[in-house]
This record gives sequence, C-alpha cells and structure tokens, in this order.
Amino acid sequence: MPLDHFVTLGRSGLRVSPLCLGTMTFGEEWGWGSSVDEANRVLDAYLDRGGNFIDTANIYTKGHSEKIIGDQLGRHVAKRAKAVIATKFFGNLYRGDPNGGGANRKSIIAACENSLRRLQTDYIDLYWLHAWDPLTPIEETMRALDDLVESGKVRYIGFSDTPAWKCAEAQTIARFRGWAPLIALQIEYSLLERTVEGDLVPMALEHGLGITPWSPLKGGALTGKYRRGTTAQAGRGERVTAALTDKAYTIVDALVEMAESLNTTASRVALAWVSGRPGVAAPIIGARTLAQLEDNLGALDVKLTPEMTQKLNSLSVPILNFPAGFLNYVSQVAQGGTTVNGVSAEPWPLSPEGDSDRY
Repeated sequence: MPLDHFVTLGRSGLRVSPLCLGTMTFGEEWGWGSSVDEANRVLDAYLDRGGNFIDTANIYTKGHSEKIIGDQLGRHVAKRAKAVIATKFFGNLYRGDPNGGGANRKSIIAACENSLRRLQTDYIDLYWLHAWDPLTPIEETMRALDDLVESGKVRYIGFSDTPAWKCAEAQTIARFRGWAPLIALQIEYSLLERTVEGDLVPMALEHGLGITPWSPLKGGALTGKYRRGTTAQAGRGERVTAALTDKAYTIVDALVEMAESLNTTASRVALAWVSGRPGVAAPIIGARTLAQLEDNLGALDVKLTPEMTQKLNSLSVPILNFPAGFLNYVSQVAQGGTTVNGVSAEPWPLSPEGDSDRY
C-alpha cells in the first residue's frame, strides 16, 4: 500500500495517508531530537513518497517543531495546500502564566495564533486538544474550537489523551448545539498498550472518530532491538524500560520470528498489526532519522496472515477495566441464549458458586 492510498479520517471527508508523520523529534531543544537538516530530510522523504499527514504540537521542542514544518511547508503555497497539518494546544510554553496552557478560551485562541505564526500558514487542518483539562468546562473548550472553525483558522478538530466519557460528552454537546464535531482521537495504542480497547476504542467507533495511535512501537520496545537476556538498555528512560516485561519479551520474540518469515523487520510487523485494528485510520510514526522513517514506511507493504494476527492478539490480550471484560463474557446470554433447541442449556455461572437465582 503506498502512502498516497488515502483514507478518510473518522466521520469526515478529510483524506489522510495511512501512516502519519509524527514530529515530536523535530529539533534538538529537548536533548534527543533531530537536527534541523535531518528533520528536513525526514519531512521531504515522507512528502516525496506521497504522504500528506503531519502531526506536531505547540509544545514539541518548545515550538521549534512547528517552526521547522513552517519553514518547509508554510512558505510554499503548493506544498502547504497538499499537506494535512495537525497540531495541538494545551501545553504551556510560558512559565508563570496560568493561562498560558490548558483548554480555556483565552489559552486556546492564543495558542492557535502562535501556532499559525510558527507554521507560517493561515489555517490548521486538524487542531487537537492535547490532553483533557479538568479545570475547564468542556462547553467552553468546544465553543472556542467551533469559533476557530467558523473563522476559517481551523478546519477540523480532535481530542488526544482524554477519557472516553469526556470525549462522548463533548461530541454529544457539539451535535446538539450544531458546533463543529470531533473527527479524530489520538491515543497510545500498541501491542503493549491495549487497555484502550475497553472504552476509548468502542467510543471512537460509536462516535465516528478516526483513531491515530501514538507510540505504536512503545517508544522502541517493539522494534526487536531489546531482547530477553540482552544487556541493551532501553533508549529513552523509565517508560520504555518499564514496558520490557516478560510478556513484552514474548511478544517481541513473536514479532522477530514473523519478521524473519516475511523478510521484513519487527517494527514493520508491529505497525502492520496496529494498522489493522478496528477504527484505526493512521498510526503516528515518530522517525528521528531518515533510516527510521524508511523502516517504518515499509510497514505498508507487510501483509500479516490471519494466523499471525491471531497469535499476536493472543499474546497481547489486555486486562480491561470493569465492565469491559464482564460484558464480553455475558454477551453469550443475549446472542446465544440460555436454551438450545428448546432444551435448557448449562446454567450461566453468574457467581463462582453458580448461584443464578439471586438474579
């Protein structure tokens, strides 16, 4: 599948590439990102391959990520017109300013104007709430975003890293008040992070939100670089190190085995798996170097067999919060019934003792 085999994002007509280029690594202000030259090479290579979906945030490398994208795209009318630029608000770049971040109207409007300036563009294609702000009423956030859409400064809106119930509330309010609806959901999702399947993924499917998973390789834990018994240290801190459990190593072993049989890489197999999950529109690949980008883009050519998919599903089964697991268990009563051909079936064990009378 080529990068220009576009998919529509959620319940909208916006067409995006099946892999989104994440640019959190653009710029060296955080100490581990790409130089400007390397970031430009990555961005140009992605665009040259037919990609159009670019994800950033106002806070990434303290605004430098947006500036790099603006220098490469914003100044060039034709290149800008073809690109779908997504950026985020919420992060506070101004120490000591209580309204410098968050999801209140003052912060949103100011953040949008600053992002437009850094991106050197008149509009943002997709504007994300970076994370839920529990201190701001959701009506205020949604109305401010609707005003930005109405003004033409924003085309579409989405939520990232927000509880399912709050996303559903926001979407319902928008529909009943005729405001711009959410079209996308950005969440962490990978073979090592599947708890989103309990609430967030079903919510997205129900409310028409296209899912764009971040960290589909769990920060590098699923690349095959870290194997059981090796002395290699996880690259970027405690988060990746904590992910390398015995279960994770078993999943990595399976990825490496499948990659060898398909003549590809473990990273590509892991990306192919998450790309095939229900509701997923475009996983976000965060390439710090051109070599990493080329490896990740190769996932578009990987075709997992049903047996491979089932094995990865089984090895990575998550423990979901109540009532997700319980509802999967009891669905047999609704769909399968409690009788077979008029004969009473085995009693449904509603309790460990099989005591169904109390219900």
